[in-house]
Amino acid sequence: MHKSIFTALPWFLLVFLLDGCRSTCNTCKRPPVAAFQNLPANADPRAVGEKIAQNFLARKHAVNKSVGYIIYPEVCTAFGGLRFADTIGDAALKEQLVRRYDDIFPTEGNALIPRDNHVDSHVFGVVPLEIYLVNGGQKYLDLGLGIADQQWVGSTNGLTRETRWWVDDMFMISALQIQAYRASKDPKYADRAANEMAAYLDKLQKPNGLFFHGPEIPYYWGRGNGWFAVGMAEVLSSLPPDHPQYARIMAGYKKMMAGLKTYQSPSGLWRQLIDDDQSWVETSSTGMFTYAMIVGVKHGWLDAAEYGDCARRGWIGLCGYINDDGNVREICVGTNQSKDRQFYLDRPRSVGDLHGQAPVLWCAWALLTP
Repeated sequence: MHKSIFTALPWFLLVFLLDGCRSTCNTCKRPPVAAFQNLPANADPRAVGEKIAQNFLARKHAVNKSVGYIIYPEVCTAFGGLRFADTIGDAALKEQLVRRYDDIFPTEGNALIPRDNHVDSHVFGVVPLEIYLVNGGQKYLDLGLGIADQQWVGSTNGLTRETRWWVDDMFMISALQIQAYRASKDPKYADRAANEMAAYLDKLQKPNGLFFHGPEIPYYWGRGNGWFAVGMAEVLSSLPPDHPQYARIMAGYKKMMAGLKTYQSPSGLWRQLIDDDQSWVETSSTGMFTYAMIVGVKHGWLDAAEYGDCARRGWIGLCGYINDDGNVREICVGTNQSKDRQFYLDRPRSVGDLHGQAPVLWCAWALLTP
């Protein structure tokens, strides 16, 4: 028996070839998930996504008031909007989203581009990389890869110097590096994302599958866990299954999804403190958990009947918190760490905060992606 020539190829070359196949092969599409069909009118993912995207485009750039550069909630919303516009084939919407950033790329020293070495700043690189992926343009690729490489300057033991063991990092770091891998096909970026995530899983994941807000903060804050859930979904979506860290990340992902399933409220939403029945339901975390489950069901990592129902209830529940103007309510504002439980319960609730707008776009995109 002759072995296939593919068995001799390194994983990064094999995935490059298969990725090209996927982009042109209609037979690679997965069958529809029953739980994601026949949604209520107010939960139609295309209509909801268009409403949230237009709401975003009507805003000025969200910037750090003290230094003037674009902040990560805008980055997350633009990332979702670009994916959504590309998936539904809306060229006009995509052009509007690209134009929102075109004037600032790649102008050296532009005050809107974050320059400090911090996870919340470097995640900005996902935007030029997503523009490159959906629209092309060397300047976008160069800018995005430059930011991804800057994140690894001075790395130690394979981990970025920005490693601080906060759950939020597992979107901020891994999303940028896996985006750089998608755009360049250079395996060093996949290795960075995977190794960083495996290290965080080993250090931070609890027996129930969830994560404290920080190593010394004994509360399962919703959005903090949401960042980790989305980060794992992003990495696993592009990481080759034979990568050395794939199994470790998949195990952590499935463990978290099982834990989240047990804490979903009757409304379909998750709570500000996930395991606290006295805590209020919160929409940004709900959007993130729902997104992670939609992606898992569509990729076949999760049982479609069991987790498809969870994701459906999460999405329908979430859509009930969107007003006619496309603003999501019951969004926890930006939150630092605290050892005081009441601090989390008393956090202000915002309407239209981009922390909550972005996950709705992610979910709409994921529901519409074959």
